[in-house]
Amino acid sequence: MIAINQAINLKNTIISASLDILALAFIYFTPALSHMFQLPIYLIEPMRLALILALVHTNKKNAYLLALTLPMFSFMISGHPVFIKTILISLELSLNVFLFYYLTQRSKNLLFAVLGSIIISKIVYYLLKYGLLQMLLLDGELVSTPLLIQLITSLVFSFYCFVLLKRQKV
Repeated sequence: MIAINQAINLKNTIISASLDILALAFIYFTPALSHMFQLPIYLIEPMRLALILALVHTNKKNAYLLALTLPMFSFMISGHPVFIKTILISLELSLNVFLFYYLTQRSKNLLFAVLGSIIISKIVYYLLKYGLLQMLLLDGELVSTPLLIQLITSLVFSFYCFVLLKRQKV
């Protein structure tokens, strides 16, 4: 029995580490891929995509690890986003993880829980960003990625979670 548990733990660790490496590589290469394919890849929210994959395929600790570190990693390798926005994105992604687990425990509707965690974390992000813009601590626009694109990616990510998590529970 102990050997089986150790094998399962090793498998889970390998999956988490592999996903983390792929997420870091994707974030690292996003600017180059955008330039190479002449597509604004940032519009698909690569950090949230990595987070969603972690929520579905790894565990809560790993999802929090990615939520806290991906924005910082991006800042350290590219200087983007600016430091204050890096913190803001880390907070948003961490809130997304928290709300995902909170809502999935309290709601029988998995799709609502996933979509709700994304939407609520985005609302908090925009409220905080608005405050930072008003205090002149941050430059730029309140909404840089069109809301329609954000809605579409949120729906796609939520549907992905819903389908895969439902399948895992069966």
